[in-house]
Amino acid sequence: MLPDHPSHQEAIVATRHWLERAVIGLNLCPFAKGVHSKGQVRYAVSDAIDEEGLLADLERELHALLAMAPEEIDTTLLIHPRVLNDFDDYVAFLDLVNVVLRTQQLEGVLQVASFHPDYAFAGTDADDITNCTNRAPFPTLHLLREASLDRAVAAFPDAASIYERNMQTLRELGSEGWQALGVGVTPGKGR
Repeated sequence: MLPDHPSHQEAIVATRHWLERAVIGLNLCPFAKGVHSKGQVRYAVSDAIDEEGLLADLERELHALLAMAPEEIDTTLLIHPRVLNDFDDYVAFLDLVNVVLRTQQLEGVLQVASFHPDYAFAGTDADDITNCTNRAPFPTLHLLREASLDRAVAAFPDAASIYERNMQTLRELGSEGWQALGVGVTPGKGR
């Protein structure tokens, strides 16, 4: 079980472990290995305790990412363990993320992907193992450069198949296999 309010170091270690064991280890994102191995992933931990504070941290991290050369930092994982632990609140907050991208005129430049310990795709049961493709140890916003994503997709022959392949990978792995990875909440096991 992960601490409710981890230190920055604990949050980063748990998130890096998840990235290495689940995202890269299961090849859930074929683009992650390259940026990870080159040290181009920034891990930022928000101390926000409300949405307003998290929005401020998000804006700061979006602009920090833009200020860095992609060869130095290509993507950011903004980990926010103290806010939006309820998945429904998290999903509602994602609308505000899109507003920030639009008002900061960053649409088409950056995008934000979402991960949460209780992630559940629409139409799935909370215990469905396929939800684990988007389950991280803590609520996390993944800031991505559109240009880097476009290059990665162009280099991957069948990027559209990633989603279906991930679902199959998780079904074959099963809850016991996911639990053995030691990367966060296992479906049906609770926190």
